[in-house]
Amino acid sequence: MKKIYLFISLIGLLCSSRQAISQSHVVTRLDGSTISGGAIDSILNTLKNQAKVPGIGLAILNNKKTVYLKTYGYKNKLREELLDTASIVYAASFSKAVCGYLCMKLVDRNLLDLDKPLYQYLRKPIPEYPNFVGLKGDQRWKKITARMCLSHTTGFPNLKWYDPTAANPDYDSLGVVKIYFEPGSRYAYSGEGFKLLQLALEELSGKTFDDLASELIFNPIGMYKSGYVWHDSFGDDLAIGHNDHEQQNVKSKKTVAVAGGSMVTTISDYARFIEYVVQGKGIKENIFEEMIRPQIRIYSKTQFPPISSETTDENEAVQLAYGLGWGLLKTPYGRAFFKEGGDDAWKNYNINFIDRGISIVMICNSVNGSMLFKDLLAQLIGDTFTPWKWEQYYPIGYQAD
Repeated sequence: MKKIYLFISLIGLLCSSRQAISQSHVVTRLDGSTISGGAIDSILNTLKNQAKVPGIGLAILNNKKTVYLKTYGYKNKLREELLDTASIVYAASFSKAVCGYLCMKLVDRNLLDLDKPLYQYLRKPIPEYPNFVGLKGDQRWKKITARMCLSHTTGFPNLKWYDPTAANPDYDSLGVVKIYFEPGSRYAYSGEGFKLLQLALEELSGKTFDDLASELIFNPIGMYKSGYVWHDSFGDDLAIGHNDHEQQNVKSKKTVAVAGGSMVTTISDYARFIEYVVQGKGIKENIFEEMIRPQIRIYSKTQFPPISSETTDENEAVQLAYGLGWGLLKTPYGRAFFKEGGDDAWKNYNINFIDRGISIVMICNSVNGSMLFKDLLAQLIGDTFTPWKWEQYYPIGYQAD
């Protein structure tokens, strides 16, 4: 028992030291200018308070290593409990980025073929699985591959309970997965695609998705407070989400993994993951390059609703595209890859300027967090390239068209 307490104490000390060391660094922006920790604190606290965001975790990487790691505000505003770098937070669709890197590890080991139709990894035809019964009579399910799932080109909706073609879709408890366009032909963000990918990965490996992620991602990186299901070892340091009226939204502790969205983590753990990814660890260089190679260009006006006829050339300058698990940009500072996540109580964003070695991670326990991202990206690292209108990251006071 004493050994267990000692281990927990050491982990806590490590997290505290990691935060203290990070705060002592000056951060270098994309253009080579620098910003102090004090200036970061001032900018972030001002914007956080204006947007009424209870808490935010922030990590910034220079030279592909974390140089700034800090939390601001509350994990539970009602109880005035402060957020810290070891607090469990909801990763939302950061889950998909972790799943994507897991897939690239399997590709690296020749265990997964990105272009092999996924039904060939399964014991039954895809329409015989409960989530995909709506595909009966549509043989296009035979064309869907891991590459399509990771690049969001399956033709599936994001969530089957919402009509992806409606501007303001209503919840439908009887919703079924359908294919809305020829697989591989265009981009449309899809959580259902990751559910199909998860089926194939679990049957291929003979393991639950959480066990697979622990083996290939969490344990090798040292992400001991991260999982696609809740583990008793996580303890009680849990952050609470908040809606736009600052009302609390408590996430249930998941017992079944969802590859596209059930992951919990900490800002410290996720910063470790980003370090691991940008340093290209765990996979060969050519596999990493394939992951961040454009698979499909994106011309939609906004990311959501995901299946829309509205197009724009507004993001032509950054050549907005999707790779394998990540969105992609081209900038004057080289290539960048990004992933967002969120729901009606959380907003998260990460972007990695791989050729500059600069990354930023922001995890907010409020839907209002999206109002911070445009200004924080510009002021903290000099990122004026993230397509904030496409992401619908409208800043404080902005009136959308």
